[in-house]
Amino acid sequence: MSNRKRSTVLALASALAGSAVLLAAPAAQAAVVDVAYDCKTPIGDKSAVSPIDIKAVKEGDGYKLTMSFQKGVSSSPIELGKGAMNPSAVIVVGGAEKATVPVSGPPNPEAAPANTPIKITDLSGTYKPKKSGKVTFTAGVLTIKAMGTTTTCTPGNSPGPSLELDVTAPGGAAPAGDEDGDGTLPQTGPTDSALALGTLGGTVLLSGAAGVLWLNRRGRRARS
Repeated sequence: MSNRKRSTVLALASALAGSAVLLAAPAAQAAVVDVAYDCKTPIGDKSAVSPIDIKAVKEGDGYKLTMSFQKGVSSSPIELGKGAMNPSAVIVVGGAEKATVPVSGPPNPEAAPANTPIKITDLSGTYKPKKSGKVTFTAGVLTIKAMGTTTTCTPGNSPGPSLELDVTAPGGAAPAGDEDGDGTLPQTGPTDSALALGTLGGTVLLSGAAGVLWLNRRGRRARS
């Protein structure tokens, strides 16, 4: 085979490898979303806005979710000593399936001064998808327990998702039809499917390259 034809085949193989890598990369979109919390506290109604960040890390057959608050959303009329406050929340899952994921975190590591926005520690929990496809994660209700009292904070501004992610259910379960009766089907696009598509495309391109080699060899024998 001539050097020119050999270079063409190598270029095809290189392009294939690059395409497979791009297709196999997990699709994820993250955004820090401002959540306006309306809080019911022991001393009356309060409100505050905090940017919320949600991250996901694959662990076994599930995903570890971490919900981070960039600003405090409530305060206390008295100082809260170290470890006096216990936060928890729910993350609302939408898209390929509808679910809620409870998340919780450690008590406050430092004393919280009176009448000062309380810093919420990172909250984490595990999400195990039952369907493969594109799902969204949105901040839900936040609960703060401190000194025998409970404060409940509900997002009042219908915040958008903080994270959108292609997930794969254990066993590769395919997305089901519309179970909520809203007439729509969930958007799909699991990572495994992207990888499979990249592999399929690779097979087609490599077969084409092999065909070029075979035809060249056959033509060379026919001319000899």
